[in-house]
This record gives sequence, C-alpha cells and structure tokens, in this order.
Amino acid sequence: MAIIGDKVKIRLESYDHSAIDQIAQKIKDVLKKEGAEVVGPIPLPTHKEILTILRSPHKHKDSREQFEKRTHKRIIGAQLSPKSLNALSGLTIPNSVSISLIIESKDEKKSTLNQVSKKINKKNY
Repeated sequence: MAIIGDKVKIRLESYDHSAIDQIAQKIKDVLKKEGAEVVGPIPLPTHKEILTILRSPHKHKDSREQFEKRTHKRIIGAQLSPKSLNALSGLTIPNSVSISLIIESKDEKKSTLNQVSKKINKKNY
C-alpha cells in the first residue's frame, strides 16, 4: 500500500501527440493546484514502427508503400498525497491515452527503494 510522501511516476503513452500533451498539462496543473511537487512532463523517445507492403501482390514488385506508427511517451514525477490522488481520479482521460502509475516507496526495515508497479491501463480497442 502506498504511504503518504511516496513518489509517484505517471507514464503516458499515445499515438496522438497533441492529446498526450494536453492530458500531461492537465495532470501537471491539477497536481500543482493541490500543492504537490511536480517534475515534468518529460518527453521520452518516440517509438516508430514502419510497415512496408507491396502495392500490387502479383506484379510491379518494386512498387512499395510504407506506413508508420509512432508511439509518443511522457513521464511526470510527483509526491503522493491523498488530495492529489483524489483530484487525479476525477480527470477525464481520452481513450487514445494509456496511463501507468509507478509508486516508489522506501521500506523502513531495509532502507532500499522498492518499486511497486500499479498499472492502470485505459485501452479501448
């Protein structure tokens, strides 16, 4: 279970760069409004997937067409507080954006950093 004061990393993924930038700005504004320390949004490298197909399956082998799919990623770091979590749960997120929460907490017994990954994937296919 998350303890107040733990750090949270919010990872956003989307094919639409404008949608991911808008939701990242909304999350940052909500967290700042609640008084949380916010770092980001930090852009991560864009993953490009290129698919090449033949235009005609039976002739003109040199005639090809390429399609590209880009996955844009952002990460936002913040301090965990009950107010900020309640405020984040009220946000409306577009279907094109996938969100993952990574909670980093310090264990008092071992004093090492444990990463507890809680993924909340909002994907509608």
